Amino acid sequence: MTLSPLYEPQSGVLTVQYEPNEQTALLENPPRFTWIPAKLEHDRYVLQISRSAAFEEADTRTIQPILYNLYTPDEALEPGTYHWRYALLEEDGGHTAWSKVRRFHVAPGLPETPLPSRARRYAETSVQHPRLWLQGSEVEAFRAQLETDPTYCGFDVFYEKSVKPWAERDLVAEPLPYPGNKRVANLWRQMYMDTQEALYGVRHLAVAGRLLGDEALLDRAKAWLLHVSSWNPDGTTSRDYNDEASFRTAGAIAWGYDWLYDRLSEEERREVRRVLLARTRQIAQHCIEHSKIHHVPFDSHAVRSLSSVLVPCCIVLLHEEPEVQEWLDYTMEYYACLYSPWGGADGGWAEGPMYWTTGMAFVTEAMNLLKKYTGINFYQRPFFTKTGDFPLYTFSPDTLRCSFGDQSTLGDPVSLKTGFNIRQFAGLTGNGLYQWYFERVREIDTDSEMKFYNYGWWDFRFDEMVYRHDYPQVEAVAPTDANIEGVKWFRDIGWVAFHSNMADPERHIMLLTKSSPYGSVSHSHGDQNGFLLHAYGEPLAIESGYYVAFNSTMHMKWRRQTRSTNNILIDGLGQYAEKDKVLNIAASGMVEVAEQRKGYAYSRSNATAAYQEHVPYLERYVRELYFFGTYVVVVDHIDLAQAGTVDWLFQTLYEMNVSGQTFTVQGRKADMDGRFVYSSSGELSLSQRQSFTDVDPSEIEGLPPQWHLKATTKAARNHRIATLLVPIKHGEPKYVSYFMDDQGFDVHIYFTEDGVTHRVEVPKAY
Repeated sequence: MTLSPLYEPQSGVLTVQYEPNEQTALLENPPRFTWIPAKLEHDRYVLQISRSAAFEEADTRTIQPILYNLYTPDEALEPGTYHWRYALLEEDGGHTAWSKVRRFHVAPGLPETPLPSRARRYAETSVQHPRLWLQGSEVEAFRAQLETDPTYCGFDVFYEKSVKPWAERDLVAEPLPYPGNKRVANLWRQMYMDTQEALYGVRHLAVAGRLLGDEALLDRAKAWLLHVSSWNPDGTTSRDYNDEASFRTAGAIAWGYDWLYDRLSEEERREVRRVLLARTRQIAQHCIEHSKIHHVPFDSHAVRSLSSVLVPCCIVLLHEEPEVQEWLDYTMEYYACLYSPWGGADGGWAEGPMYWTTGMAFVTEAMNLLKKYTGINFYQRPFFTKTGDFPLYTFSPDTLRCSFGDQSTLGDPVSLKTGFNIRQFAGLTGNGLYQWYFERVREIDTDSEMKFYNYGWWDFRFDEMVYRHDYPQVEAVAPTDANIEGVKWFRDIGWVAFHSNMADPERHIMLLTKSSPYGSVSHSHGDQNGFLLHAYGEPLAIESGYYVAFNSTMHMKWRRQTRSTNNILIDGLGQYAEKDKVLNIAASGMVEVAEQRKGYAYSRSNATAAYQEHVPYLERYVRELYFFGTYVVVVDHIDLAQAGTVDWLFQTLYEMNVSGQTFTVQGRKADMDGRFVYSSSGELSLSQRQSFTDVDPSEIEGLPPQWHLKATTKAARNHRIATLLVPIKHGEPKYVSYFMDDQGFDVHIYFTEDGVTHRVEVPKAY
């Protein structure tokens, strides 16, 4: 019998890959299997995993049907070498020809993280309500604790600040359409703030009413629920009109239906369930059929909606609406196999710390719900055991304007929610450094609770109550040279962090750089090889600009562009950072080395590819960073196929003193002495300005200016530039001396501070 051929498309930069293969270093057991779909829809597969390259029956496991192009086995594999292949199932019950055979190796001792099969995934789940957070006996136990201790798990604060106000205020009106149905940033934000308030009204009144047995609270919660359920699922709070509003509205209805189930008549249940199912279907269809995040995983909102919508909504509708089981299966299979598309085993998050914050806030809530309701624990996956390191090293508690990517909190202290998130990982891992981070952030960020990026997204008092009930208190451990890595390389996303004295805000120096394989895709910017510097409580080399709104002129024309970064332009041109996702991810960088050496930390990064769209004649751009603990040396290597000029850019909050080859920043707590100690094309021409090019003036009206240094070389095909940056704490004057030895083919630059000398070698440009 001749089998039909199988179409095996080549994977691309935006798609999932064929994994595992001979080059895959597995990090968990069993491996996760992914492939490019054999057709665009209605594809189902059979997968074989075998010890035998010939797939002899005795050594082969066959799994079918698999509904998507991803699969996580339901049991770990014995260590050893395996082979795998797949085929497309056909309508007559047969299958196509087999795919290419790929080989992989399972090492001993890997974390075992199987996913229970669809057949037994929900075998032990309850059909009773509530199902979200607390169930049956837990509700009664919590109520019993409150009878003896009204402060149990912080319930008293939750009740005063997050319950009572909603019992007294008017119901939130259904959001109105945009004028002419054209999105306006401030109205878009107001819509999701309104729907977040609706979520608070429903969830907090229902939970508190049930825990206290308070009839008045329960009646008010029901009024909120029925009111929100009356909103048009295809109107202003639909996914297509305002996805953030749709996420919050669906979540409100899910919590209300679940916790008020016994208060609803059968007719009310049917109506609420109908609306909730319609809203959940919108999200499921977008994720699975439109965005297809199992084909192309880089859709930030779609991935987040799995957590914020599909998990809670499908849990409360399970056993009642048959189609939701398919959506919940899809979500868990995505979590088990592809999550997170923004990072890997090092725990990084390519979109930056604020999108880590948002992503983790919702995914940890979802995984807590799934763990308690189904018993499936996704936290055992390697990413989750390490991801607390990402904010610890790249978003340290005392720093300002010192991390890459879109940030709604730009210029403000580290977000409170970031602290709450990292405490979740303290509770999961027992890591005292994470608890220290949480406590430091809570001390520092004391007045941001009502800002839109907090109030419109989460309620800390509810978070506090849930965490204290579900997780143990971990003792804080302050960072020291012994427990903190002086240079931390997140290989999965191409970020490198350098630190000295992290525990002491008055002496802490942080240098951060990136050169990422994710390029400028999604919420990343055109900033490969860029760096940021924070020292002695002062942001010195900053992430410039302001957060106005996504797609504002500040966002698209300044913040995403290389000209806003501490980086270089070539003949005035930067990296690709527009809207073509293919070009975004092609505009990538690569960290080649990051390591601790004797007396200093070092990194070398290559951003050549990031400039290719605009500067095709760039042959090489490599940046080296030498972090000597109290000062930094930046060495840039630029090679061109034709003569060109280089603009060396530096961004700061303050007007600089510019003289000759030096520039000095004078801050409130610290200063910085910057000087170009070597340039192969001769002296640079230095200038500074305070404008934001091409930004609508109305977006930045009344905001303090920022200053931008441009140091321009003479035209040449090859450039070598060495720059010295010396942070200086107020009241502690110092300098770093230097001299050069340029005999031979290299320039040797010697830097001396307090009698200690280090040498930096710069190859000459020929």
